[in-house]
Amino acid sequence: MTFLPPITAYTCVCAVGRGHDALRAALTGMVGGLTRFDDPVGVLDTFVGRVDGLDTVELPADLTDYDCRNNRLAELTLRQDGFEDRVRAARDRYGAARIGVVLGTSTSGIASGEDAFLAWSGEGPLPSDFVFEHSQDLYSLSDYMRRRLHLAGPSYTISAACASSTKTFIDGAQLIAAGLCDAVVVGGVDTLCETSLRGFNALQLLSPVPCRPNDADRQGISIGEAGGFALLERDDCGRGDMPRLIGYGESSDAHHMSSPHPDGLGARLAMTQALEMAGLRAGQIDYVNMHGTGSHLNDRVEDRAIADVLGASVKCSSTKGWMGHTLGAAGAVEAAIVLVALEAQIAPGNLNLERPDPEALCRPLTETVPAGLNHAMTNNFGFGGNNCCLVFSRGGPQ
Repeated sequence: MTFLPPITAYTCVCAVGRGHDALRAALTGMVGGLTRFDDPVGVLDTFVGRVDGLDTVELPADLTDYDCRNNRLAELTLRQDGFEDRVRAARDRYGAARIGVVLGTSTSGIASGEDAFLAWSGEGPLPSDFVFEHSQDLYSLSDYMRRRLHLAGPSYTISAACASSTKTFIDGAQLIAAGLCDAVVVGGVDTLCETSLRGFNALQLLSPVPCRPNDADRQGISIGEAGGFALLERDDCGRGDMPRLIGYGESSDAHHMSSPHPDGLGARLAMTQALEMAGLRAGQIDYVNMHGTGSHLNDRVEDRAIADVLGASVKCSSTKGWMGHTLGAAGAVEAAIVLVALEAQIAPGNLNLERPDPEALCRPLTETVPAGLNHAMTNNFGFGGNNCCLVFSRGGPQ
């Protein structure tokens, strides 16, 4: 087994609430957070996973130039589960220059750009309160977090569609393995915006009901917003009780701009790589968090890929029925779900799954159940054929 960084802190905020406890309660209670989208122009009939309270979140006085919905969600997420304190302690141990920031997003603060163009007269510059560098720019998120946490190590943003924040775990582990960092803040944030909602509607992918991944009657995806962070530290940090990233795999099949390879070649390759790096046999994966968006093609392709690599009997489910597809933040939030599952020894159910697809090979769990989990896998597959897979192991003796 290749030993990779322990996860010494993690947190997330999504439509079901803030932090570990809210996420655990939602998973065990089978209570989701999707609500009907209140479309101001009355065109879209869909559900979204909205995070309440972002309008009242205030950034520190010296960082108000970064004010936008995405960075407000980053700030709110940072305040949960003592995450900021854990990063501060790591900074004291290693020094600011030895801690990196690698975060993922697909749209960053593009909602601020949308607002600016709506307010624009059509002549002259855009409104003065719109600063592209500090809002819509993809690096805005990582730059805000770097400044907010007073860190000075390598810092950049990954935008690889729905695999964005999954890939940050891989890059963070590699920065530590290369000796460039002693710790890395990884994760991602994405927020609701017109571009995502109208764009997925144009692709005819939005579901008119809360998304139903793996259901025979699934009708598409529900867009959500979320933030999730994790702190990876070097192997000698003395936290043997913490969960650990033990394997990862990534591929780029480049089959189509928005559709997965019909035989799931890229997905299978990423899962196989992760399994091999972890030094595990297929039967040792106790649970798989599926990418499972609720679209007909995605769910079918992933089902066959999982059955091919791990076997059709593996415990699995998609958890997007709770908070929707959070795009660039999906990997971070679903990593948090897997970490909660390992800690609580539960296998999450597949919310809104009423009639399993009769053509599916795997049988996703319909309810959250107690389970003895030692190793769990999470998949995220993005537009353009970006495929990432992570394998986590619970902390302590196994």
